[in-house]
Amino acid sequence: MRIGVYAGTFDPITNGHLDIAKRAASLFDKVIIAVAEDNYKQPLFSIEERCDLIRTAIVEKNCGDNVVVDAFSGLLVDYCASQNACSIIRGLRAISDFDQEFQMALLNRSLKQGIDTVFLMSGSRYLFISSSIIRKSAMLGANVDDLVPPCVSKALQRKYHG
Repeated sequence: MRIGVYAGTFDPITNGHLDIAKRAASLFDKVIIAVAEDNYKQPLFSIEERCDLIRTAIVEKNCGDNVVVDAFSGLLVDYCASQNACSIIRGLRAISDFDQEFQMALLNRSLKQGIDTVFLMSGSRYLFISSSIIRKSAMLGANVDDLVPPCVSKALQRKYHG
């Protein structure tokens, strides 16, 4: 079974993230959207809220029955090994993403042999979307309905204006 892990903070998950997950689902037998507990960021949503939003979003956006959600802590490569994953899935929006992602892929390979990183380019309509842009826009009252799944749009509205 080919298992790919798509990891991130997903605070919140966007349509761009879901586009990557859906396309990865056609390449792997199982895709785990792994939500990072440990990070240097101050998340808007708790780990439980992020996991619940992602579970709802993968159904709303019909990402596939082989896409599941899990939280993890610690090194991503250790989590991947614990799940018998063969690949780390990373989405790229622009050339600027590649430099950092390439360095991380090389580090991960040096830490754990046998787990490769697979890069998927964002769809052109999602190139400008990031979770931080979504949070800032929603905080200022922008309509982000076309950029995030319905459950996320509602959750952002509750957090900022609710």
